[in-house]
Amino acid sequence: MNSNKNLAGKTALVTGASKGIGASIARHLAAAGASVVVNYSSSKSGAEKVVQEIVAAGGKAVAAQADVSKKADVDRLLGEARKAFGKV
Repeated sequence: MNSNKNLAGKTALVTGASKGIGASIARHLAAAGASVVVNYSSSKSGAEKVVQEIVAAGGKAVAAQADVSKKADVDRLLGEARKAFGKV
């Protein structure tokens, strides 16, 4: 992982981050210092696992459910991100 904290103070919202490429992106952004919102559509357990891995490595992350094809879900997702980290 990237030990350079060039994203410190930034917040990243990663959609589809409960598994696969999205989970890897979330972990790498956290390793670079970003606070990460781990978005999932249906895999709450997968998202929580990614959050646990990030936190265990010293990073900041929260899981948030949203179907990004629905405006109301996206609005709620952004609200949760702001509540957790103050900005996106």
